[in-house]
Amino acid sequence: MREVVLDTETTGLDPGLGHRVVEVGCVELLNHVPTGRTLQVYINPDREMPVEAFEIHGLSDEFLADKPHFHQAVDEILEFLAESRLVIHNAGFDLRFLNAELAALDLPGIPNARAVDTVQLARAKYPGAPASLDALCRRFAIDASARSKHGALLDAELLAEVYLELIGGRQPDLTLDPSAAEATAAAPPPRQVRPPRPHAPSAGELAAHEAFLDAAVKEPIWRRS
Repeated sequence: MREVVLDTETTGLDPGLGHRVVEVGCVELLNHVPTGRTLQVYINPDREMPVEAFEIHGLSDEFLADKPHFHQAVDEILEFLAESRLVIHNAGFDLRFLNAELAALDLPGIPNARAVDTVQLARAKYPGAPASLDALCRRFAIDASARSKHGALLDAELLAEVYLELIGGRQPDLTLDPSAAEATAAAPPPRQVRPPRPHAPSAGELAAHEAFLDAAVKEPIWRRS
């Protein structure tokens, strides 16, 4: 089963006010295990970066000036997402921004039903407890020391670990290499063939049976015609 953990960085909180996506980060999971395949795309938002947003992710106008515009990056993003299930922290926020960008290009949006919202998973599993990504990393002892600022790919990588814990945690006896599991399924071990065991009675067993009937059974049914 393929899933994609996804995160975005933006210029603000509301695409309806003209805010745009400036980074998309994705991590591929196969059977809930990261494969090592990732995607990180920085995007020129065609607008100035508000100070409040810059303080969160540190992406400046100068840094984004030579980055592709969303219409230039959309094919790469959609190809990576494919038709896979998406794992997103606060899915409504990221999907609202992505769908606004897609709608501006007359492309179909991503339905909310396609996403697993890890905020909802965390609140269902730990009612009343903080459900931020930082709080969940602390709960599961996941090292988030590199997260001095928000970054879409870094947050997606951390979220992949959090997601694994939320759905039950890694079991050490499972094979973590998906290619090994596929190879095992494709090439089962050879079947051991044993010679058939004889079931027909021997001549001695037949003679003993006849003697038993003569001595112990009156009018045995075995001798009825």
